[in-house]
Amino acid sequence: MQITLGRLREDNLFDYKFVGLSHNTLRGAAGGAVLTAELIKKLGYLD
Repeated sequence: MQITLGRLREDNLFDYKFVGLSHNTLRGAAGGAVLTAELIKKLGYLD
């Protein structure tokens, strides 16, 4: 499973904005969304 984050930029409302893409051949789109959420939680972007 691969996740790519791009176009990371500062934002006045949400602190940061970004575009996230995941390869979903094996895991599926929902699994990619969960994996992305786990990553941003681990990086401290979610409370």
